[in-house]
Amino acid sequence: MHGPEVLIPIIVVPILFIGLPWLIFHYITKWKSQATITTEDENLLDELHELARRLDERMGTIERIIQADNPNWRSIAADPVEAALEDRSERIYESGRSSNRPSRRN
Repeated sequence: MHGPEVLIPIIVVPILFIGLPWLIFHYITKWKSQATITTEDENLLDELHELARRLDERMGTIERIIQADNPNWRSIAADPVEAALEDRSERIYESGRSSNRPSRRN
């Protein structure tokens, strides 16, 4: 029992019981270290959250200003055809309420 028959078990056993577990634990450790968020990432997320909050406040202010100027701006901005139909149905409804009042035209 000399030659390759002796060499194969001597090579295979360390690979199975030392090399394979080391390889598995090595990549598990790398995977766990990459799954955590760094303080730099946390700071960036905080800055982005603050920026998004400020932009949301600004959009709310702009929407209130536009709402004061034109109460129907949302329907106009959403779909011009739908807004035109809504305006038409509003004129029909208003003309039915008061027949002596002229209908509103754009």
